[in-house]
Amino acid sequence: MTSLDTSALDRLCHSTVVGSDVWFLSGALEPRDNLRHLPIDEPEFTIGRKPGSSLKLNFKTVSGRHAILSPHDGKLRLTDLNSTNGTYVNGERIQGEVTVDEEDLIHFAEAPFRVLRQSPTGQSAGTIARNVCDEALALVQFDRMMSEKLVRPHFQVIVEVESRNVVGHEILGRGSVFGLESVAAMFHAASQLNLEVELSQLLRWEGVRVGRDLPARPNLFVNTHPKEMEDAGKLIDSLVKVRQMSGNTDLVLEIHEASVTNRQVMRELSAAVKDLGIELAFDDFGSGQARLAELIEARPDYVKFDISLIHAIDHADEPRHRMLETLVQMVRDLEIKALAEGIETSSEADACQAIGFDLAQGYFYGRPTPL
Repeated sequence: MTSLDTSALDRLCHSTVVGSDVWFLSGALEPRDNLRHLPIDEPEFTIGRKPGSSLKLNFKTVSGRHAILSPHDGKLRLTDLNSTNGTYVNGERIQGEVTVDEEDLIHFAEAPFRVLRQSPTGQSAGTIARNVCDEALALVQFDRMMSEKLVRPHFQVIVEVESRNVVGHEILGRGSVFGLESVAAMFHAASQLNLEVELSQLLRWEGVRVGRDLPARPNLFVNTHPKEMEDAGKLIDSLVKVRQMSGNTDLVLEIHEASVTNRQVMRELSAAVKDLGIELAFDDFGSGQARLAELIEARPDYVKFDISLIHAIDHADEPRHRMLETLVQMVRDLEIKALAEGIETSSEADACQAIGFDLAQGYFYGRPTPL
């Protein structure tokens, strides 16, 4: 992929607030920490891993004494202290001392911080500009995440309803870079660059690479993005590579219900995954138009009933309960396994067992966690 133009980012995020002496850094003190706003409240504000630093960062790539920030006469100066992995301003490694401005992005090695400056009224200038800047910074982080494969697979258990034995795990991705930790944030940034397909492939690859070492080798349920269905050939090529890498790991490919629109594409995909020894699942069934014709024709191995159908099913009225029971029975009559998504309570689990579901997943059985 193409790296982002950091000079353009610098122009986009540069702004000035007149008459203010209060500077802040906005960022995290360690990986997966919460966002913090930290005042630069010393004449020589030191950054590093050593105890006693004004800003102590728990990142392995940060040097003991990494850098110094010095506010003076309304300006903020940044000095790299010959750190091993460098200090970067808007993507450019610095040498010696430089002046930084509000909204600049500073990386102390891998640790990113945004420079903030407070106006005399207590309001930070350029709220609209900051929103634009946040988007730009997310794209810089996305570029780095993709090039360095900085994603963390999480796994959520799938169980048999009656025995509650674990029979599989759905792979869910999380980002390992500041600002792109959630899957929603990752795909929002990807959409700005038209890279949803590439991100989906990366999450699938890393998830299977890590998940193939799970004990007892359960089924791994891997996701697709709707855009991948626009080029089934490219999707199949990526699955061939995943299959080669995964060895004998049992895989299930999830296709969102809304993506099942072209019957010819679904026939080709269904045949291709069967040849690869990969099973097929329709995901989020019932969240929109229930595509019963495609369900019968493509004949997946699993149908995952959307959380909107499952939530509070233990308190549902008789018509809703009967409707869900009918759908589940129809799916099972086609020799397809019915899976209930989003079960959060024991009473919901009991209701789904009574309705006839084969499999289930949700917070009641386990939250998504790293390996």
